[in-house]
Amino acid sequence: MQELSYSLHLSNDKNKTKRARQFAKNNEFNSTAFSNNAIQNHQQLSKVDKHNLRKYDNDKDLICKIKGTSSIVEDTKNLYLELFEDARIKYNEKQTRNDRKIENYFKHISNDNKRDLACEIIIELGDMDFWTEQDDKFKRKMIQVYKEQISDLENIVPNFRIANATIHFDESSPHLHIVGVPFKDGSKNGMERQVGKSDVFTTDSLRNIQDKMREYCINSFNRIYHLNYTLKSKEEGRNQDINVKNMNNFRELKKKQEKNKKRLNELNDKADNLQNKSNQITEIIDNLKPSKLNKNNFTISNKEVEEIKDYIKQTTDTTSNLKSTNDLTTILEHYEEDLKNHSNEVKNLQKKIKIRDDKIETLQYNLDNANDEIDELEDKVSKLEEALSYSKELWRKFIEFLQDKFFSSNKYDEIVTELYQEEIIDDNDLDIIQNNINIDKNEDLEL
Repeated sequence: MQELSYSLHLSNDKNKTKRARQFAKNNEFNSTAFSNNAIQNHQQLSKVDKHNLRKYDNDKDLICKIKGTSSIVEDTKNLYLELFEDARIKYNEKQTRNDRKIENYFKHISNDNKRDLACEIIIELGDMDFWTEQDDKFKRKMIQVYKEQISDLENIVPNFRIANATIHFDESSPHLHIVGVPFKDGSKNGMERQVGKSDVFTTDSLRNIQDKMREYCINSFNRIYHLNYTLKSKEEGRNQDINVKNMNNFRELKKKQEKNKKRLNELNDKADNLQNKSNQITEIIDNLKPSKLNKNNFTISNKEVEEIKDYIKQTTDTTSNLKSTNDLTTILEHYEEDLKNHSNEVKNLQKKIKIRDDKIETLQYNLDNANDEIDELEDKVSKLEEALSYSKELWRKFIEFLQDKFFSSNKYDEIVTELYQEEIIDDNDLDIIQNNINIDKNEDLEL
């Protein structure tokens, strides 16, 4: 019976130290066991948004959203309102000090380095060897399988709500990215309902979740595909992935290896048969009888002659096959050498990818800082515009006040002249005042 592998990986945040991050970066096997891939704040959620929805490139046709919208950030924010807004309002009503009130729970958790803002779960059925042989139509049937996995997960873990779920078809095998929020109720300190990753996902609960999800997934797969697969045994610990899809000719070499194994087995069978035949020929020779005419000659039957001929033929064939093993040895040596070369290529490629990711992360960090500075500058500009508008209005009222108080007085012109001489008003202000005076005088004359 054919077997499929299954994996359910929960993003972790156990390696926050600088040393641990460095170890993860230099890990040649690219193991997820050391990566700090938890969603701890708004910035990391934005990265997940861009990666899962392929906002860095144009491969959006090779993804499929089965829950949520085109913005994982907004999906998560809306889920926070749905889950926590009532608890936030109740909590604030009990507070007598404004500094203890929570204005926005999403921002509150994003700024809390002790708790994760959200969680990501990655589910994959089947490995690269299985999916490479399948066409696109076959792969797309996994949409229905993963939809059922979404429903199963929500039933198995009621305290985990899913904000967005997206399937990737652009990698070695179709796999599902789930972003959601774990929560706990009945908290005595703070809000009654809070985020609670460590409460929902424990070592025991994760083991139970994985066991149930494995069973549900293979059942869904067999029913939807009309097949009868079983699951490979669950491996302890975390898997280490080497990206073999970048190895040119790797699969061809692997197929040659399988063929040559078959040839070796056939050769062993022929060698066994040849050994048995040798024993028979030895027995024939031992039983030969001297000729009556010449004691130095021996008599042999036609049947025995045919048996000796057959033995010679088998010996010739086996010898030929033995010679072909030289080719087998050469192929295996080539396979080993090629694997070493490609392993080095993969290591170099991984280093380049890490350098690129570091650059992207640095640019994203700088971009976020720049956006924050722009927001601050826009706020300052807005405040300056308000201050300028207020000053203009104040000055206009001051001019009107001067006109009202001193227009009928002979001191009006003296005051205006004195303000001008003291540089309190400029030429422009003087023109405005004089024009207003002329306008008012003309209106009086008309009256």
